[in-house]
Amino acid sequence: MSSSPVPEQNPDLTGDAAEIEALRARLEPLLPEAVEDLKDLVRIPSIAFPGHDRDPVHRSAEAVAELLRGAGMDSVSIESVGEGAPAVIGRSPAADGRPTVLLYAHHDVQPTGDPADWTTPPFEPVEREGRLYGRGAADDKAGVMAHVTALRLVGEELARDGVGVTVFVEGEEEAGSPTFRPFIEAHREALAADLIVVADSANWAVGTPALTTSLRGVVDVVVEVRALEHAVHSGLFGGPVLDALTQLSRLLATLHDEHGEVAVEGLVRAPDPAVDMDEADFRRDAGVPDGHALSGSGPLTARLWARPALSVIGIDAPSVRDASNTLVPVARAKVSLRIPPGESPDAAMEALVGHLERHAPATAAVSVRRGERGKPYSASQGSPAMDLARSAFAASWRTPAVDTGLGGSIPFIADLLEVFPAAEVLVTGVEDPESRAHGIDESLHLGEFGRVCLAEALLLRGAGSLGGRPA
Repeated sequence: MSSSPVPEQNPDLTGDAAEIEALRARLEPLLPEAVEDLKDLVRIPSIAFPGHDRDPVHRSAEAVAELLRGAGMDSVSIESVGEGAPAVIGRSPAADGRPTVLLYAHHDVQPTGDPADWTTPPFEPVEREGRLYGRGAADDKAGVMAHVTALRLVGEELARDGVGVTVFVEGEEEAGSPTFRPFIEAHREALAADLIVVADSANWAVGTPALTTSLRGVVDVVVEVRALEHAVHSGLFGGPVLDALTQLSRLLATLHDEHGEVAVEGLVRAPDPAVDMDEADFRRDAGVPDGHALSGSGPLTARLWARPALSVIGIDAPSVRDASNTLVPVARAKVSLRIPPGESPDAAMEALVGHLERHAPATAAVSVRRGERGKPYSASQGSPAMDLARSAFAASWRTPAVDTGLGGSIPFIADLLEVFPAAEVLVTGVEDPESRAHGIDESLHLGEFGRVCLAEALLLRGAGSLGGRPA
């Protein structure tokens, strides 16, 4: 992969070389304990999706709370709003006039899919060739442990300097953060900060750090095609009647043109990024065989970060195993649309719904149920906090950080910026392109984890230079 231009690094923002190397040496003996603590978190199947046992989510919150207490936080509590999953808030308040840094991560995880597809069981963490495998090992229990480890390393120093730290570990991010906005509004005073660090993104490559400066937003719908009042014999009635699954497939096919470009009219495209990536690296990371052409045109980073992307992520229809010789009367699909910075989720939703309604066949009834709406994000490029983060990353990795976009979405960042308008948000991460977050054999590169912990410690040490609000 190639890298984008980055501002000149200022080593004074994080300390001189001797100080940094001394901190690196102090970190080394802390890492084995951090990895063991991470393994304990991975063993808890904290899936917050509807239909899953909620007890592991509560156990996971309790484990995180205990880790924060052990890291020396002044107060730690487990909180929720309504029927929301438990979140953990740890606080060590700032001295008067000193800044507060809010560290965000989440302790819930994605469902695993079929455990038989994993090389080793998803909730039994295993180290192989420098990586830790298990569901949540990267996304985002490693983010939790990066915060804990940084506090273990420099927490006492921060207290002496009067820098405040709040740790907010959410419990339902993977399930769409359904109570995030009411939660942060209910705990506005406890979560108020000058700088918010969201540890839920990815680095450019193993050995090259990244600061995520843009994120796509997301909207989704469920489209239903109803062709018949009930199933009928395919031999007796097939021909004059097209089954619902065929008609749904024809409707879904209108969403892309012959080149694989999204064909929904009226969607925004952001400018192409200055950085691009190597196609061979992308194919390897995505698991695309060499013989398969890629969809769309233009730079890969533009297709990933700056343009809309549309996927059918689920279909309700009879399975092949349970199929009978009948015409399927009704079929449904969930359609997910990623939108680039500059796009309105409301406008994108109406464009998608309008497309599906305009292309509805005359031979069936089509209905569309609107779902999630998440805003895209674009960061301020030249702020003191961004410069501090670049300096911390460059010092930890010994190479400049790359400014990157991310094709995924973290819609709650817009909520943070609206509820805490005076705060600056930095999006960092512990993943790398081989982490397979959300996928089979999710993993964390342990060398990168150590560098993330050091970078966050350097960032926290330098946060005193940012100033703060009166207590």
